[in-house]
Order: sequence, then structure tokens, then C-alpha cells
Amino acid sequence: MAAPGALQLDFIENEAEVLSMACFTEELRRTADPIFAAIFAHPFVRGIAEGTLAKEQLIHYVKQDFEYLNAFIRVYGIAISKCDHRAAMALFNEQISFILDSETHPHQNFCDVAGVTYEELQGFPLAPSANHYVNHMLTVAHGGTREDIVAALLPCPWTYTEIGRRLLEEVKPDSSHPFYDWMHFYGDRESGITMQLRGLLDGWAESLSAARKRQLEEHFLTSCRLEYLFWDMAYRLEDWPAPVTEAEAVRA
Repeated sequence: MAAPGALQLDFIENEAEVLSMACFTEELRRTADPIFAAIFAHPFVRGIAEGTLAKEQLIHYVKQDFEYLNAFIRVYGIAISKCDHRAAMALFNEQISFILDSETHPHQNFCDVAGVTYEELQGFPLAPSANHYVNHMLTVAHGGTREDIVAALLPCPWTYTEIGRRLLEEVKPDSSHPFYDWMHFYGDRESGITMQLRGLLDGWAESLSAARKRQLEEHFLTSCRLEYLFWDMAYRLEDWPAPVTEAEAVRA
């Protein structure tokens, strides 16, 4: 028997089904709409659409996103430890496999355009905005509940799905576009993980107080803002103001 309040994910098959559920997450999306709009208009996202991003910007993005996704995997692991029914455990476990086995493809597209190998962009320190984002997610994960974690994780897949769909509709790229694979990877996907996470959060939020929902909203909005800053970090090649060399770090 599923635990009280557990959502049977097997029955969430399409977007309309989740949207029929008195959506707390719809309220979150409406509140975050100005941030989503700013992300869609960001020069890095526009550079994907126009195929005009510089090699250095692509490299910086991949370096940072590789480490960010490593943290995302850890957060999913923490989420599994806080679940009390197997449907959610299975979902989070599937997403760990997806990141490890599939989400390398859009990274590879950027690497191919930049003329570098994926392997040589792994293992770099986090830039300030990426570091902030990772710390936010891990702090929520360690200190919060399953619903806190999902509220903090949800903006990542949600924004990427919407970006991919918008770019495919706007650009209608053919295979000659440098970021054809990137746009199709995110734009062709069903709303799968976004809608499943929304379904979880909507189900869990039904019995929560208004004050508790405000906490979840703050996690969600913070992650949305940090999604914007992640794009901005990659576009501006953000780094720490006084980088410490390896030799200096050893002496310290």
C-alpha cells in the first residue's frame, strides 16, 4: 500500500492530467513568469537560436554544467532517502540514469561546435553563480523534506523544456544549424520529468499550510533566478575575481 499522500506516478501519463489537479505548480509558474521570460530573452539562449555563441562561452557552459549535474545527481540521491513510497524512488533513480547516460548529448553538441572533447572539460571548479546554485540545492536537500527538494529541482527541467520547445518553434532548424541537436534534445522531449515532478509536488502540497507553501515557492523562485544567473555566468565567462592558482592553494 502506498503511504498516505503518495501519488501513483503510473497514472500520470500526460500534461492535461497534471493540469487538472488544482495545480499548486501552475501558481508557481505564473509567479515565476517574469524570470522565465528573462531566461528566454537572455543573450546565451538567443545565441543558441542564432548559432552565434563563441567557443569560449560554450566551453564555460559545459565545464560548469558538468559539475552542476553531478550535484543534481547527489540531490536526487538525497531525495530517494527521504521518500516513503517506491514510485517516487523509481522516478528519481531513473533521472540519475538519464543524467549519466543521456544528458551528455547536448553537452557533446556544444563540444563539437567548440572543437573540443567532452572529457577535457570535466573536473573544473564551479564559478560563483554555479557554486551558489549547487549550494542552494544541497542546502535544501539536506535540510528539507521531499517536497522542498522537488520545489528546488523543478525549475531546471521546466525551463529547459520550455526553451527547447520555443526555439524549435521559432527557429525551425534544419540539420545545418550548429545547435540542431541541442534544440531537438530538449524541444522534442515530452514534458515527462517536468510533469511527473509537478504531479508529485501538487499531490504533496495539497495538505500543506499556506506558510509551508510559501517556503516551497521561495525554493522554486530561488532556483528560477539561479537558472537565469547560470546562463548569464556562461555568457559572461564568469569567474572568481581573484582566481587562486594551484600552487598558491598548496602554499595556503
